[in-house]
Amino acid sequence: MRIKHRSPIAWQSFFPELVLLSLWTGLYAPLLLYWCDGWINKTISIEHEYFSHGLLGLPFAGYIAWERRQSWQKLSNVVKAWEAIVGLALWLGSLVLYFGTLPDLVNLSLPIGLMGLCLWLKGWAGLRLQAFPLLLVFLATPNQVPYLLAPYTLPLQQFIAGTAGFLLMQFGMDIQVEQIYLFVNDRIVEVAPYCAGLKMLFTSLYVGLIMLYWTGVWRSQVKSTIFIAGIVLISVAANIIRNTLLTYLHGTKRNVLFHWLHDSWGGDLYSAAMLFFLILVLRCIEFWNLESSEIESFGIELEQEGSEASGELL
Repeated sequence: MRIKHRSPIAWQSFFPELVLLSLWTGLYAPLLLYWCDGWINKTISIEHEYFSHGLLGLPFAGYIAWERRQSWQKLSNVVKAWEAIVGLALWLGSLVLYFGTLPDLVNLSLPIGLMGLCLWLKGWAGLRLQAFPLLLVFLATPNQVPYLLAPYTLPLQQFIAGTAGFLLMQFGMDIQVEQIYLFVNDRIVEVAPYCAGLKMLFTSLYVGLIMLYWTGVWRSQVKSTIFIAGIVLISVAANIIRNTLLTYLHGTKRNVLFHWLHDSWGGDLYSAAMLFFLILVLRCIEFWNLESSEIESFGIELEQEGSEASGELL
């Protein structure tokens, strides 16, 4: 009876990278804990709260990177000079940003440093291998993009206010709409820039990206396009319904329910229900394409049988 011992060569070659990754994780642990605490307890700024989808995306990015560890080890440790120089420059630059005083640059130092490590250690091949996890990390990094987009959401705010007013009129409510303001029962409801649904849209697109990867649907351009377009339409429609409910609750002085849906966990529950609906939409897209392929294959079989039958008659 022979006892096989696993060769330690692979671990020895991977050991420096594990040490570097451990030091990197310890360095950024306080920042990651700050993000998670702010997202969960809503103690972070409004703009940075838009990136709360990182609670799901960051662990998933780590899982994907861990799943690809064998492919990572198989990559050559010999990198080109420009790859090593650019990678090292990005990594050192991220450290400078991390110890700086600007919060957004401190945040962005995380994905920049990870990109630098991939280039420095494994070159362009390593960066390509970890491209999707890096994308998830970058899209979950809090920054000022929502603040920059807020001034351009006025047409969307007006559309939401007008549609919400129209829906409430169908239920016999006396309501007036002026630009982004709804007047109902001597109360005013404003569809503010941060109520235009950007957070819901960001979260939906981020989760949709994860779903496309998880199911493998991203390989089909047609399926992916249909699903992304569906995400945008569903997100806008869900936000219109939410604003309509908020206007109704505020106008009818149901203050407890209004604050529950607007400020409390009712809004999170509403968003979770919408994300669950996206899962159903993706499953329907997959089923529809499956049925279409079955119909096509069935038609090909019928044609073949018809040609064989005609050949026998001849």
